[in-house]
Amino acid sequence: MAELLPTAESIAREAGALLRDFYHRGVRTEYKGDVDLVTEADRASEALIGGRLRAAFPEHGIYGEEGTREGLDGEFRWYVDPLDGTTNFAHGFPAFCVVLGCEQRHPGLAANEDGQMIAGVIYDPLRDEMFSAALGEGATLNGEPIHVSCARSLDESLIATGFPSNKRHKSPNVHFYQEFTLRSHGVRRAGSAALDLAYVACGRLDGYWEFQLNPWDTSAGYLLIEEAGGRITHFDGSKFTLDSREILASNGVIHPAMEHLFADMFAGRNLDPILTPAEFAARRAAEGR
Repeated sequence: MAELLPTAESIAREAGALLRDFYHRGVRTEYKGDVDLVTEADRASEALIGGRLRAAFPEHGIYGEEGTREGLDGEFRWYVDPLDGTTNFAHGFPAFCVVLGCEQRHPGLAANEDGQMIAGVIYDPLRDEMFSAALGEGATLNGEPIHVSCARSLDESLIATGFPSNKRHKSPNVHFYQEFTLRSHGVRRAGSAALDLAYVACGRLDGYWEFQLNPWDTSAGYLLIEEAGGRITHFDGSKFTLDSREILASNGVIHPAMEHLFADMFAGRNLDPILTPAEFAARRAAEGR
């Protein structure tokens, strides 16, 4: 279906323009949980995307973050994040995007089995950057081919992660954040899982991991990274699935090192102690820094 990707790009641009207008005007926010924000922009964007998808592909299903659930028994299903990075958006921090990913599900597929991601877009409206991928056709940024980085080791890699907006005190990720920070060139936390995945696909980041994501967060980025030559799995290297609650993505080369660190962390091996400021200063002095 050659029209899938161009149509998704067009819809994402329209939704992005809507978000950009809300962003510059300011929006009302409310909470879905203790700290999980939703804005009028999220809902308006999902309504727009849903309407455009229904008009273009009336037989396709839609699975949206803000509650759209329709036609999910059909052959094609769109995963929609109308505003990935809502907390950033609500605070005026310029890192958010629109996400659409299309999955093809063949007859006889069990409800808990994945189909095949065949098209995906991640659109950053503030930078006017359209990351796109179609199965077997590679990945692009604003129409130009993109590829994952050539970083050869974890210690020379720039990687990223994120933290859940709810029950953050129960997330173990801060411990992984420390270990990856000590072993890499740096760890970034920009607050948009989809953009992090897009940045791995285009080589701005060398790797990325996170806990507790959803299919609308990962669907398009999953395809982008694979089409850009990267690798995406669970923390132990097993096959990634759309219902996964953990994600490890990389340029492929540093993947074994990231898997090894996860294995050590879960087993409690080779962990660095948390230093006091005085101990940290002494270590740096001993290293001649």
